Amino acid sequence: MLISCEIGEEQTLYSQLKEIPEIKNCLITYGSYDIVAEFETENSGDMNQVITSKIRHLSNIRSTITLRAIN
Repeated sequence: MLISCEIGEEQTLYSQLKEIPEIKNCLITYGSYDIVAEFETENSGDMNQVITSKIRHLSNIRSTITLRAIN
């Protein structure tokens, strides 16, 4: 997931994201997006739950783009 956040809130948001069990990797980046978060779920229903209930409700997020990858 690509995440844009409020200016200066990257580290706080990074710390909050690292507490979500489904998130496997999280990086602060520079450019159009502030954070790249990699998360894993068993199915699309669980993925929707993580996106809507655990990630998008965090404060200081301006926008997200989800990139779905499968093995």
